[in-house]
Amino acid sequence: MIFSALSRTYKPLIASLLLFTSGCASYYSHFAMFPAENSSGEPRHVRLSWQSAEYPGWWLASDKATSVKLETQCSERVWRLRDDDAGGGCGEGIRACGEPGKDIDARTGQPATDTTRCMSIHPADPEARIAAVDSKLELLVSCTPADVTERQGDDALNLDYLRASSVPYTVYVRKAPRGSMRARLPEFDESVCDAE
Repeated sequence: MIFSALSRTYKPLIASLLLFTSGCASYYSHFAMFPAENSSGEPRHVRLSWQSAEYPGWWLASDKATSVKLETQCSERVWRLRDDDAGGGCGEGIRACGEPGKDIDARTGQPATDTTRCMSIHPADPEARIAAVDSKLELLVSCTPADVTERQGDDALNLDYLRASSVPYTVYVRKAPRGSMRARLPEFDESVCDAE
């Protein structure tokens, strides 16, 4: 009897709390496409993309974001820049670590290890977080591919990526509500790759 009375009293409260909390976050897609050269000096487009969930300032949860995906036109190599412990042991901030055998540290010319920071966003800020990235970012590329192609049977996979630079690239980012027409990623022109 008491349980059913409590149940009747708290059911509307619990239902309204669930309804209220489920709609607190706003979800966005972030992306950028810019022209640059790959390590072989070929003109390419580079695409950055990630997703985020933003909460109101009064809400208990912090804003969250996925890793940043970096792709270079005509290349199979995909980089993931992270800002958490899964980012690896190559420092703090938003970064991607090198892969032994695949990357060369452009500063030293030595083979990269899993402690070599190959890419970083806002490299001067060790506290940088993906969820806080606004409409402009700085991207530093510190590695170059050990081999730009890899044989796979009769095919050659292109593994080249954005050219290393001692000065960060300045990249302008677009943000759109997830699922909207404006949130569609720009596509690479694959005919450039077929022609080569």
